[in-house]
Amino acid sequence: MKVIFLKDVKGKGKKGEIKNVADGYANNYLFKMGAAVEATPANLKKAEAHKKKEEKLALEELEEAKRLKEKLENLTVEIKAKSGKDGRLFGSITSKQIAEQLKKSFDIKIDKRKIELEDAIRVLGYTKVPVKLHSEVTATLNVHVSE
Repeated sequence: MKVIFLKDVKGKGKKGEIKNVADGYANNYLFKMGAAVEATPANLKKAEAHKKKEEKLALEELEEAKRLKEKLENLTVEIKAKSGKDGRLFGSITSKQIAEQLKKSFDIKIDKRKIELEDAIRVLGYTKVPVKLHSEVTATLNVHVSE
């Protein structure tokens, strides 16, 4: 029996795939668990429409990430911190502080986990910080730490 998988089923198929499975397995397990539907012409059309919709959403998400990248690369986040001699900070600037300052100054909300700060900033001055906006889009944000 041909079925369209609605969920990932370990060892059988991934979401959206169309495969042949045993009739008993389909009736007794896949259909009851809501993991698959029979591959009728109507269900095939639905699956195709759903796939197109997901592709469109993914494309829109990518475009949004590209627009945000352009916006971020033209900004400089200003953060004030106390420092000792030689421009060393008391403490450090973390990705959380950068995300909060970005929200406060420019009203751009970015999850702190997307800010790929290898090690916390511990010196005064300008630092370029990579921000992963999408699997294909990474922006570079300028962070200025002043006293």
